[in-house]
Amino acid sequence: MANADQVPVNSGFHAKSTGAEVLAEIDLAGKTAVVTGGYSGLGLETVRALANKGATVIVPVRSPEKAAETLATISGDVTALPMDLSDNRSIARFAGQVAEELSGLDLLINNAGIMACPLERVGPGWESQFGVNHMGHFALTKALMGLLAAAEAPRVVSLSSTGHKISPIRWDDIQYETSEYDKWQAYGQAKTANALFANALSRRLKVTNGLAFSVHPGGIFTPLQRHLPKEEMIALGWLGEDGEPSELAKQGFKTPEQGCSTTLWAATSPLLEGKAGVYCEDCDIAAPTDMYSPTARFFGVNAHATDDDAAERLWSVSEALLEVA
Repeated sequence: MANADQVPVNSGFHAKSTGAEVLAEIDLAGKTAVVTGGYSGLGLETVRALANKGATVIVPVRSPEKAAETLATISGDVTALPMDLSDNRSIARFAGQVAEELSGLDLLINNAGIMACPLERVGPGWESQFGVNHMGHFALTKALMGLLAAAEAPRVVSLSSTGHKISPIRWDDIQYETSEYDKWQAYGQAKTANALFANALSRRLKVTNGLAFSVHPGGIFTPLQRHLPKEEMIALGWLGEDGEPSELAKQGFKTPEQGCSTTLWAATSPLLEGKAGVYCEDCDIAAPTDMYSPTARFFGVNAHATDDDAAERLWSVSEALLEVA
């Protein structure tokens, strides 16, 4: 069953709106947020925008040295605490530290991720893109549910991608144990998982007046591309032969300041009240993909990423995987 609320609401913003523009009329004083991956790329700009509007922000960091350097560029109440999304014990320690410091958590932004990387195993043997992008955030969110429940109208934002169109969940072999590994298919599966996770989480937050959403931030050059060789980005049309951004990328890609805007819109917009679990893009709820459109690859959300039954199935699978981790 698809989410019936998957209909644009005409937010008044657009693809190139910045995070600062989205938050212009929003006051976050007294609010607390956790932003994974908050010390580089989109995450850093998300943290900057939240802190500028008065939020207290906690950033889980795998590299304290790198985090200290980049987070020093932000003025406001920003704290870094150690955590590794590929290590469940590290996630539990982080959640415990946060619980000691906070009485409630208003915003959880599951922003961190890896893309199209070589086959690696994390945790108890999970394929790394599924393990980090989905299972790490699943474990973190579960560990923080008590704090979310204690907040007034909390929101959780899960960063998905138009990459979800590449693959639904591969139910028969999620971890690539018997089939040949395809780095882009694995990425697509992980981004579908991010969308389905928000869908299922929204039902579990309902009892405490919470909301969850998934977002496609848009195409942006960030450290997410670190595993892609220059030749592959040229073949994808992202770079020209000279190694500089192509005309296609210049027209369609966003800056990090623009790329964080849909995340921030989903985290704060009153237009999303009652729209639990929807997938958003370009600072609005995304429309279902028009399969006959020449831009179907880039815009809209595919049915397999908004299916309630698939979301519940993934939640059950994820809980089982977490129990044996």
